[in-house]
Amino acid sequence: MNILVINCGSSSLKYQLIDMSNEEVLAKGLSERIGIEGSRVKHKPAGKEAVVIEKPMEDHKVALEIVLNALVDPNHGAIKSMDEINAVGHRVVHGGEKFANSVKIDEDVMNAVKDCIELAPLHNPPNIMGIEACKELMPNVPMVGVFDTAFHQTMPESSYIYPLPYELYEKHGIRRYGFHGTSHKYVANRASEMLNKDLKDLKVITCHLGNGASVAAIDNGKVIDTSMGLTPLEGLAMGTRSGDIDPAIVTFIMDKEGLDIDGANKLLNKKSGVLGISGVSSDFRDIEEAAEKGNKRAKLALDVFGNRVRKYIGAYAAMMGGVDAIVFTAGLGENSPETREDVCKGLEFIGIEIDTEKNNVRGKETVVSKDNSKVEVLVIPTNEELMIARDTKKLV
Repeated sequence: MNILVINCGSSSLKYQLIDMSNEEVLAKGLSERIGIEGSRVKHKPAGKEAVVIEKPMEDHKVALEIVLNALVDPNHGAIKSMDEINAVGHRVVHGGEKFANSVKIDEDVMNAVKDCIELAPLHNPPNIMGIEACKELMPNVPMVGVFDTAFHQTMPESSYIYPLPYELYEKHGIRRYGFHGTSHKYVANRASEMLNKDLKDLKVITCHLGNGASVAAIDNGKVIDTSMGLTPLEGLAMGTRSGDIDPAIVTFIMDKEGLDIDGANKLLNKKSGVLGISGVSSDFRDIEEAAEKGNKRAKLALDVFGNRVRKYIGAYAAMMGGVDAIVFTAGLGENSPETREDVCKGLEFIGIEIDTEKNNVRGKETVVSKDNSKVEVLVIPTNEELMIARDTKKLV
């Protein structure tokens, strides 16, 4: 069975074609600048050189047509015909409370995803465009929606309800939803395999650390809490997002800086986080380089980030009554030994001891804790596309 995995952004379309008989990636690529001048597709078939296809792409349907043509192209394709695509798995960012699992996409599902647009106005609309484009171009191929929020739907009410008037939850669905669920699910399951234990017998804290970052507490296979909230703004300090702050700061800044709602949103989502503190970049590699050269604000940004992750790990260990494994994943978690060491520093009292030599790895699946560490510390490169493909295969 070949499954096409689609992940649509507002002006992009990421894809992978995966042969599920052996989970081999047959081809992958990225359509970028959709609806913008200079649009192109970077297409990489397995075992062949990557190609760049520069064509105008006025919308996601045109982008998908170019991708499908690339997949069956005699020179750089991966399959002979469209008939070899057996199903499509779509990443959908927000499923609200309606979806605790991945589902086959039908009209009711589409309506439910549209109802969640107000909760994810930047993400759900392009996800919907990708689904509609696929339905138009591949009308007889089954499609599955895999939701970033679904894995977190096991949270107890005490974790997801905010201390606001309860009527706001009843009227508007204001609660913690959590994101990066597909990534947290993949690495938690992979950790249980690496440790040769059932996930239902483990207390795991997964740290998805990248430009967007979140932490999840997974107790006996179920998420009991996660750092992102109603939106991806809550939680850790991130590349450009503030994460947790005193809510009164928002109205204070709006008053002092003369900002409207859009201006405040932009400041908190696009100008804050480690970019705001360092004044250097939202890219942690640039900040690390600046800190090494003595930039105090860059060093401060890294310290704030590490403190936030450490704080969540401590809180989640307390919530679960202990922890068996810490997992680092995503761009920073996978590729920055310095970040992992900084986060684990001071957590020896709960049994977390990192091995400096083992930890000197980037992008490799491995255990980096000391042999006598009570808590296992793992680095696991995330694979959200494979998780989406697995869920799709299961359903179709």
